[in-house]
Amino acid sequence: MSATSGSVASRSRPKTALLLGLGLVLLFTLLSLGTWQVQRLYWKEGLLRTIDQRTHSVPVPLTEVEKRFAATGDVDYTPVTITGTFLHRGERHYFATWEGQSGFDVFTPLHLEDGRFVLINRGFVPYDLKDAAKRPQSQPAGQVTVTGLARNPLPAKPSMMLPDNDPKKNIFYWKDRDAMAASVGLPAGAGLVPFFVDADSTPNPGGLPVGGVTVIDLPNSHLQYAVTWYGLAVALAGVLIFRLRRPAKDASARKSESIFGKHDA
Repeated sequence: MSATSGSVASRSRPKTALLLGLGLVLLFTLLSLGTWQVQRLYWKEGLLRTIDQRTHSVPVPLTEVEKRFAATGDVDYTPVTITGTFLHRGERHYFATWEGQSGFDVFTPLHLEDGRFVLINRGFVPYDLKDAAKRPQSQPAGQVTVTGLARNPLPAKPSMMLPDNDPKKNIFYWKDRDAMAASVGLPAGAGLVPFFVDADSTPNPGGLPVGGVTVIDLPNSHLQYAVTWYGLAVALAGVLIFRLRRPAKDASARKSESIFGKHDA
């Protein structure tokens, strides 16, 4: 072997080692991402099973749902039946769409017999019927019984892309339970149930609000993501194996060249 070829080989070793090191780090990252998506897949499938089980269960009294919330902090999609009187002057309006039409979901405080209140999402009204005075038939007086799904309160704004709520104009872009309740004008010291309730599709007087607006559509693409990350990891592993075998081939070629060079001399 000539001095020049030996020098080139020695200079290439650190570069090859660096590339392989970076490749191994990237490979570990891809495998970790794939494994994380598999874990998320199992979690999402479990969540979907829980939601399906809850939504198909028999409605229970509010007191039972409150006990579950106190114990677990999670009562999402649990069917519940509540009796009370609507405080219609406290309607809060959450910007929403329904069947391609823009408008608002109407959140109304329901006054319970024990003096507390719970915010009920009664359903959807079109944009031009936000003002309750335009739909007086939608405001039943006296005691009513509501059946629906309990919904967990949101801990914070779901996305920075959402506009801030505007309580003064009575327009909410995300379901801030505390802000809604604070702007309702509840009696001083009135207690508030710590979760919402989405009313079911039982028709309201005059047909508004349109109940049963709860959308249960949780995407589950974790399997595709896992396959993608693992696929990239396999491809990278192939590149690394090729890179590891290449120096051996190059060394063999240089040895052959040296031998043949000596014979030629």
